[in-house]
Amino acid sequence: MRITGLEDVQAPIERAHGLPNAHYTDPATIAEENHAVLASTWAGLATGADIPEAGDAVPIRFLGQPLLLLRDDAGQVRVFQNICRHRGMILVAEPRRIEGAIRCPYHSWCYAKTGRLVATPHVGGPGQNSHDGIDRATLGLIEVRSHIWRDVVFVNLSGDAPEFADMHADVMARWTEFEQPLYHGGTGSRFTLDVATNWKLAVENYCESYHLPWVHPGLNSYSRLEDHYHIEAPGQYSGQGSYVYRQLRDEAGRTFPDFDGLSEHWETGAEYISLFPNVLFGVHRDHAYSIILEPVSAMQTREHVNIYYAAPDTDPALRDRNAAQWREVFEEDIFVVEGMQQGRAAPGFDGGRFSPVMDGPTHLFHAWVAGRVAAGRE
Repeated sequence: MRITGLEDVQAPIERAHGLPNAHYTDPATIAEENHAVLASTWAGLATGADIPEAGDAVPIRFLGQPLLLLRDDAGQVRVFQNICRHRGMILVAEPRRIEGAIRCPYHSWCYAKTGRLVATPHVGGPGQNSHDGIDRATLGLIEVRSHIWRDVVFVNLSGDAPEFADMHADVMARWTEFEQPLYHGGTGSRFTLDVATNWKLAVENYCESYHLPWVHPGLNSYSRLEDHYHIEAPGQYSGQGSYVYRQLRDEAGRTFPDFDGLSEHWETGAEYISLFPNVLFGVHRDHAYSIILEPVSAMQTREHVNIYYAAPDTDPALRDRNAAQWREVFEEDIFVVEGMQQGRAAPGFDGGRFSPVMDGPTHLFHAWVAGRVAAGRE
């Protein structure tokens, strides 16, 4: 039986193989990959909409690490390790609004929302709240490097990736017309899908249009396979675009307001990209969305979908219809990515082959993962 290696994945698409089964099933391989692909790059963690008000805090476990997403009193979004510097106790167990300081439930050490350690009760003995051996200035919360783009909070756990704006300058320039305020559609415009698959299969399915005629017949009825084009930026992102975007209309013919000043391409155009590693984006003339892929385990992914608009006062009923429409599309993909995950249990599968014409965006993602893992080994 032929064993697929990383060099086979990085080969030209005409002879390349997909990632070996171990990258979807083997804990040791996936742990190595997680460090190279998720922890050492800018990975999507959450959205600013998850913490809309000052003091809002959400505990998140990502790649096994306990993190705390927090909006401070100045409105800045921060990410900290969700542990007290005293004994490593979890600080915030459930999403909540923090009115004053962040207080450890164990020994009541307290931290400002900026992470600064502000109180250490009885640390020097009963009634003695300071001690020469405890330097509060050096014992603040450990902040995780973060960056916000299109309301997605990206984190670099390793702390040594290039600046986000440098790493992703190309896609930021591509969508510079959409650098406008985004207004989250509210509770009805966010939903979560739990999928029994490795997160990478969700990426590689999303970034290609090859599957549309069979998996999305409703969408394909007006935005056909031949109406799509590839988006390929090696080492950064890949995806698909459509020349035929049809705006949602209510019974009176009303639509969502457009983003300001868009070029003619966006009258009927739309684009859908996978920003490596784990965030999926879609942009249209009148709304946009993000999907953050949370790698819950080797074979379990949670998809966090959030939908945004160009104005804060869009029609609630139309927003609900839009969310329902997208949810239907995304749910249609579940049997595919779960089926591919089940297929990775077949020992004779060599990673599969790519259509040289139709699978370019997916091959780019596989090659990027393989390149990151190979570089980590070197």
